[in-house]
Amino acid sequence: MRHILILGGTTEGRRLAQELAQKPGIRVTSSLAGRVSEPRLPPGEVRVGGFGGAIGLADWLREHQVDTLVDATHPFAQVISRNAAEAASATAVPLLALRRPGWQPVPGDRWHLVDSLEQAAAVLPTLGRRALLTTGRLGLSTFARVDGVHLVARSVEPPDPPLPPDLTVLLSRGPFQLDDERAVFREHRIDVLVTKDSGGAATAPKLTVARELALPVLIVRRPALPDGIREVSDVAGVLAALGLGRDPSDNVPG
Repeated sequence: MRHILILGGTTEGRRLAQELAQKPGIRVTSSLAGRVSEPRLPPGEVRVGGFGGAIGLADWLREHQVDTLVDATHPFAQVISRNAAEAASATAVPLLALRRPGWQPVPGDRWHLVDSLEQAAAVLPTLGRRALLTTGRLGLSTFARVDGVHLVARSVEPPDPPLPPDLTVLLSRGPFQLDDERAVFREHRIDVLVTKDSGGAATAPKLTVARELALPVLIVRRPALPDGIREVSDVAGVLAALGLGRDPSDNVPG
């Protein structure tokens, strides 16, 4: 059996596991960080929790005879991506990074790009007074000292302190529909959106609503992947790289 380990937790990671689970001769294991108490489990084998850094991940790759490692974590999961690169290098296990394309601005967008949550927190008071934060619960503490802005934070689970003093938490899980996003902006009188460039269609409707309302959008740029990692943009690309499907970019005459 050819063993493929997916560092998952994303929609793309689950889709890849589903595809691989149907392939003969393939054993697929998905590893989830365990930050959500009730994660959506993908097909195949699943493990939950950390490995103990790059060294622990390298030991796991050797012990379980992993043939290929796929980093399908969130584009902002820098620590696990760095550990994956180090573990793959130490074990000579091939590594692919599955990353959905980032969002691209279109006419009507009022985007303000920053490189970190800290920069976003510093700039935010200059753009609005009622902000929708969709940056994840683990980053909320970065906004704890923001003054003069009411923050509406969306999170799958209740965030841990320290929290901003003027905060409303919306417990919800995507994907989010356009009409639902319009209702959120209207009900909470949102005048600025703060988000990370996570890409994908599941959470993109909020950008559409901000465009419709001509609101500023504060976007945190993605961190760069570690050097030497082959990046693919979709599940079809991973399957092609693994020799399990045709590269969608190939133009094969019929």
